[in-house]
Amino acid sequence: MTDASRPEDAAADRATAPAGRRLARNLALYTVARLALVVLIAAVIEGVGRLLKVDIPLIVALLFAVLVALPVSMVAFKRLRSRVNEDIAAVDEKRRTDKAQLRARLRGEDQR
Repeated sequence: MTDASRPEDAAADRATAPAGRRLARNLALYTVARLALVVLIAAVIEGVGRLLKVDIPLIVALLFAVLVALPVSMVAFKRLRSRVNEDIAAVDEKRRTDKAQLRARLRGEDQR
């Protein structure tokens, strides 16, 4: 490993660190949004049950909310889901590049 290749590696590491952080942030936002949707739908189911004077167990309301929230979240949070997918692709590409560079170094090839 030469000194000339180290700054490039450091710059590449800095470029993926934000992608990794962005992925974590977007994934957390997507997860929270989907959970909030499940809670909202469960609350609506419980509210309708109370209006109709029907006792709906909370677990049943949550199960139906999860089933309804799955397709709704695919449509409602499409932009957030696509950002997560893009971040996953960026992190995965960086991982593949690093792996290829490591294999090239182990073979003794000079890759620039």
